[in-house]
Amino acid sequence: MTPKASNIGATDELSLRVSVATLVRVLFDHPQNRELMLALERKATLLEELRQGFVQVKSQPFGGATRIYDLEPLQTLIGNFHFDSEESRAEGDFRLIIRPSAWEAVREFCLEQFKNATGSILECDPRRELTEEFTEALGIDLKPDQYTYRAVGTIVEDYPSATENAHARGQPTVRLYHIFEARILDSALSAAMLASSETSSDQHLRELTRKSPTGRANAVLTLPLQQITAFYEQTTLEERNNPVSFQSHLLDESVAAVLENVTVPKYRRS
Repeated sequence: MTPKASNIGATDELSLRVSVATLVRVLFDHPQNRELMLALERKATLLEELRQGFVQVKSQPFGGATRIYDLEPLQTLIGNFHFDSEESRAEGDFRLIIRPSAWEAVREFCLEQFKNATGSILECDPRRELTEEFTEALGIDLKPDQYTYRAVGTIVEDYPSATENAHARGQPTVRLYHIFEARILDSALSAAMLASSETSSDQHLRELTRKSPTGRANAVLTLPLQQITAFYEQTTLEERNNPVSFQSHLLDESVAAVLENVTVPKYRRS
């Protein structure tokens, strides 16, 4: 059932955007040398509003917005709020505009929900997002027996920063990420991810994006886990707060957030 909320229409009080999402550390063994690999979602997006014909290609962990199954408990807790867009409202995505003073209550509410996944009013596993994004990036219908997953923690970004989301670009946003690790068990799927990484160059994705009616194109980027972890360990703490370039690929700052033992100053592990 699609959740309902108060009517969209901002007031002076409703000014802080909250994004609650899933991030997944997708790992697999390289079929040839058994090296542990990290798989990222590589997204090409046409940004006409920033620069005519400019296509940004950025890689990030698999995952996406957490769904809200029942809005009533949250409304009872914090009062009025609204979704950040009609699309978020239609999907029930936890992308809300709230009063800044309500953020602490919202944050603690979400953390408590994630502790009690059974019966939670929030989506508490990564299966839907993984399935949707593997379809977009690989054209593969991901099956439950092809992977395992486990929750590994949560990360909070308490200090607002502007969002790049197309429906709310520039809106000051605080964030909460539910982090999972997924292990790919199917060697054929592992090979498909490697093939996507090796054959779909960033330039090729840009060309596809310019031809696409949606202004988007997706692929997979695979990186040796030990190598990318060592790279982040050699960067400064300040650099980890922002996107970085690795082997000519732009990596979103959330990549560092899903790596074990890599500190990102703007994220607080909870």
